[in-house]
Amino acid sequence: MRAYSGQKTSFQGDLENELITKLLPMVHRIAGQVVTYLRPPLSFEDMVSAGTVGLVRAARDFDPSHQVEFQTYAYIRIKGAILDELRDWSFIPANVNKRIRDAQQLSQKIMQETGSVPGDAELAERLGVTVDELNQTYENARAQRFVSLDGFGDDSPALGHILVADQTSLPDEKIERTELIEKLSEAIEHLNDKQRQVILLYYQQQLTMKQTADILQITESRVSQLHASALFNLSVQLGQWKDGRL
Repeated sequence: MRAYSGQKTSFQGDLENELITKLLPMVHRIAGQVVTYLRPPLSFEDMVSAGTVGLVRAARDFDPSHQVEFQTYAYIRIKGAILDELRDWSFIPANVNKRIRDAQQLSQKIMQETGSVPGDAELAERLGVTVDELNQTYENARAQRFVSLDGFGDDSPALGHILVADQTSLPDEKIERTELIEKLSEAIEHLNDKQRQVILLYYQQQLTMKQTADILQITESRVSQLHASALFNLSVQLGQWKDGRL
């Protein structure tokens, strides 16, 4: 019996190693999704390290009797480990939070007055800041809000998941998803051309920032700026819809 137990342990160890090796590319892919949100001292390597720990724990704890594919289970554990690492370092100073709230409130006010999303220059002028300072506010807002916008949270679907094929099976979820897609489509239409292209290429086509930059023939840093401003505007619009103002 003792020999059998030893063989079983050895087999389990080999299986865990095989599962880990097979899904290591997933760790790098998920870590790559959050590179845009990283702030010193965090690095891409830190995200890969955290994700790898999540993968190892997933392989160790996985129970095939629960009829869940290991890849699905591992994805959740990897994503959770990376999210935990980000949350540990995601402190945003109070003055930065205030700038984000001021920009959101003013943007909402302009939308209510004009029916359209304010351009960067208009919003910056009314806030009394430069466009570069406004872009920094967008980036801080993106870092603050990435959990809900990029699907790293548990309360809302990822923007990318909304923009791809519908896999929902429950009738109530289909209705809710259809309404959300309609509102999101309307919100995307209110973005300027470049912002709209970035959102569709990055989320619907699932291209990287670099690939998106190559297609649009702009720099990768400019794609990042457009991505941040687009998410800011979408969050303002969808926030108004959620609050019954759209």
